Amino acid sequence: MSREALQELRGQIDVINLKILELLNERARIASDIGKVQLELGTSFYDPQREAQMLQALELSNNGPFSNETIKALFREIFRATLALEEKEARTKILVQRKTEADKTIITLPDGTQIGNSHFQVIAGSCAVESFEQMDMVGAALAERGIKIMRGMAYKPRTSPYDFQGLGEPGLQIARQVANKYGMYVTSEIMDMSQIAMMSEYVDIFWIGARNMQNSFLLRALGQVKQPVILKRGLAATLEEWMYAAEYIVSSGNPNVILMERGIRTFERWTRNTLDISAVALIKLETHLPIIVDISHSAGRRDIAVPLARVAKASGADGMMVEVHPNPPVAMSDSKQQLSIPEFHAVMDVLEGVTV
Repeated sequence: MSREALQELRGQIDVINLKILELLNERARIASDIGKVQLELGTSFYDPQREAQMLQALELSNNGPFSNETIKALFREIFRATLALEEKEARTKILVQRKTEADKTIITLPDGTQIGNSHFQVIAGSCAVESFEQMDMVGAALAERGIKIMRGMAYKPRTSPYDFQGLGEPGLQIARQVANKYGMYVTSEIMDMSQIAMMSEYVDIFWIGARNMQNSFLLRALGQVKQPVILKRGLAATLEEWMYAAEYIVSSGNPNVILMERGIRTFERWTRNTLDISAVALIKLETHLPIIVDISHSAGRRDIAVPLARVAKASGADGMMVEVHPNPPVAMSDSKQQLSIPEFHAVMDVLEGVTV
């Protein structure tokens, strides 16, 4: 073959390369439009069934010389790059995404108490409301340390239907009574959107538990309440899924969302969950929402509460949640992770010495 023929063939390749480039960019623009529609609909960017259909169509149309496996590998890379582009563009448009370094949501309660203003805010209280006497003892201890937000859990989603499920509305009444006595706010977990009206009479901050993190109907409904909302990370949720869960609330009208890292499920058995402390740093980079760390559910044990509290504050989190009970061994739920009142004071003493 002559040198001129070689150059001619290479020239044909150059022309085809430019055509492929043009088609790839055109495909990306169309995919971007699809991504915008999916964002509005709240559907996933990745559709495995659609991908399988496209690959099958390519196989049926392939006449070589590339094998079907080679064609599928090439197009999978194109699909992957397109999906990454869709997700990147979507993230820059969502309301919870941090746009500038100074972008920050600060939750302000009626008395001026704030979450997200660089002050480390502690939320504490028993795992569940069991009695007025129990909550009163805990409330007195919290007030002694200047705690302003108390757990008042009246509904307890449990793995077993035979375990203690909470006192319901009477439990909320007890929590409200104790909080009023000590000048505190109540946060309590909501299980269903039908409870919003009733619970609004008692709670200052709604709490969405890990099991409900992706309950879009509940998330949208809480986007229409006046109270702030604590949104716990699901037990196997990615940070992106967690952010989009928050977006449901914010895009529905409620900007006052507090994220709570509570550990994720891993193969580790020595703790109840694995505390993902890197989530704090990443959430701070990606969103303007405040984030607090749950040191009780992440560990499931009280004997490492002190080092976890140190880590939570040193990580740059906006606060911490810890469970406290007058007599943990007889608690009706999560007895192994709740701190006694002296242990709670020990943790608070340690936090006072931690600087960020």
